[in-house]
Amino acid sequence: MIEFPDGFLWGTATAAHQVEGGNWNNDWWAWEHTPGSGCVDPSGDACDHYARFADDVAMLAGLGFNAYRFSLEWSRIEPEPGLWSTASLDHYRRVCEACLAHAVTPMVTLHHFTLPRWVAHVGGWESPDTAGRFGAFCERAVAALGDLVGWAVTMNEPNVVAMMGYQAGMFPPGRRDPSLRRSVTDILLDAHRQGGAALRDGPGHFPVGLSLSMTDFQAIDGGEERVARYRRAGEDMWLEAARDDDFLGVQTYTRMRVSAGGPVGNAPGVPVTQMGYEDYPAALGACLRRAADVAGATPLVVTENGISTDDDDRRLAFVEAALAEVGACLSDGLDVRGYVYWSLLDNFEWAFGYGPKFGLVAVDRGTFERRPKPSAFWLGSLARANRLEAKAAR
Repeated sequence: MIEFPDGFLWGTATAAHQVEGGNWNNDWWAWEHTPGSGCVDPSGDACDHYARFADDVAMLAGLGFNAYRFSLEWSRIEPEPGLWSTASLDHYRRVCEACLAHAVTPMVTLHHFTLPRWVAHVGGWESPDTAGRFGAFCERAVAALGDLVGWAVTMNEPNVVAMMGYQAGMFPPGRRDPSLRRSVTDILLDAHRQGGAALRDGPGHFPVGLSLSMTDFQAIDGGEERVARYRRAGEDMWLEAARDDDFLGVQTYTRMRVSAGGPVGNAPGVPVTQMGYEDYPAALGACLRRAADVAGATPLVVTENGISTDDDDRRLAFVEAALAEVGACLSDGLDVRGYVYWSLLDNFEWAFGYGPKFGLVAVDRGTFERRPKPSAFWLGSLARANRLEAKAAR
């Protein structure tokens, strides 16, 4: 039996561009429609969550969850420089109000991968000025919503933004320049600090932090130095920055085996997910421990963890094993405050389109009908009980 602490956050997550639909005014919409970008599908209407949020919040509360992590779409709130949309801010205020009406904690993410087109046109994250623009956005957002916010995430996986957009070329703006990745990382760090300061100025009183994509790097055949290099490039500066924050969001999906020559691919015989990752839930425990080692006393929240699969029994097994890792970390004294599953809905998975199925809830692509999967009811029941029995009945 794993007993979770009183007040433990049991949540599920979405991101605006992946579920709302119609976010045509950001850089990702433009990227989806750029020939050669590699995107499988355009986002289009996504899950129509912008119109259906009230029902979706009621659904997740009814399942048993006490937290909902969602993001604000900057391009809706500031569609042109200095032009602020009261209607859009009122919409996100209604999302927060819907959460609170169902005793669900609103966990608000200020930046989840997308930029307004006008910000992209003036340099995006290559421009140092974008940090200040993001700070101003956070200031306006907290003025409108701060009294309702439960937790705030300044930026979702900024290390992924830097890597995938400026070195790997798979996210907008499609650059392939390792040196640019480093300078962009500095600007993203500045944006996190400026955004965090604006959020802490209120109104409202809530924990502020960032969410970091972490991988369980495992050295084999002399790969220790390369693992250290990967960690320095993609994780360490963010873990160090989190020492000054109220919490750190840890987001983990799998491991990576690394030799002296680089990544060696998946281990033979280990099943893989629809994303091509190893099905390896033990990665969560390893990354939580490393986060605690580097970030020090900063509390941790699992702000994303999950698996892309059409086999819901496999999803249940993955989450059960991942939660056992959380329980072991708690037993060892780590300050872990919550577990947020990615994702509430089967949604638009960026360059992979609508193929990967991470959701606890299936969405009919034609009618938008929601159909909770057995994993949704199972995980919701654990959330209500605030405990996990070994090999819990499914």
